Amino acid sequence: MTIKVIIVDDQAMVRAGFAALLAAQSDIDVVGDAPDGRQGVEVSRRTHPDVVLMDVRMPEMDGLEAARRLLDPPPGVTHRPKVLMLTTFDVDDYVYEALRAGASGFLLKDAPPADLISAVRVVAAGEALLAPSVTRRLIADFARQRPAPRRDPSLRLPGLTPRETEVLELIARGLSNQEIAGSLVLAEQTVKTHIGRVLAKLDLRDRAQAVVFAYESGLVAPGGR
Repeated sequence: MTIKVIIVDDQAMVRAGFAALLAAQSDIDVVGDAPDGRQGVEVSRRTHPDVVLMDVRMPEMDGLEAARRLLDPPPGVTHRPKVLMLTTFDVDDYVYEALRAGASGFLLKDAPPADLISAVRVVAAGEALLAPSVTRRLIADFARQRPAPRRDPSLRLPGLTPRETEVLELIARGLSNQEIAGSLVLAEQTVKTHIGRVLAKLDLRDRAQAVVFAYESGLVAPGGR
């Protein structure tokens, strides 16, 4: 199956470079590009890509607002692509808001070419691109920029078993599946099963949304243990 991609970035050289790299892959087809968020939304609605590579900072309409419009379309628009934000560490706050809006993750614009190709495939497959190291960075920024939410005991077990709650908390702490398995003395496959159940019970699409949920619900407080 071919993955259809559009590239939305205000730098023509970035768009051309990414397009050339991705188009060289047998399973990826670059079907359009745009220099700003507003045109990016228009191109997406016209071409129905599987994945939108979306720069964060652009004129006319930034990537955050464009992501919101793509992921929460108006009545009558049924196409919802996966959105992969292109960013740098100095805009983590925008990335957090993009994750809240439903973006599938983010990629540094200076990442190695192989990482870009892999990211498109991962996101197209329905997975979140939020590495544990990136999760920890977002958590640190969250803690620095926002007051800790008030803990509400009623939110600690929103239909989850105690074990599932533990797993969700460790996801939000930035642990990988392997690290969660080691911490809870479980098989890694068992951890994957628990994560799947957590996502299903909370109606979350992926790991990225699970991190957001854990913090906004008060299950985990920034900087807490």
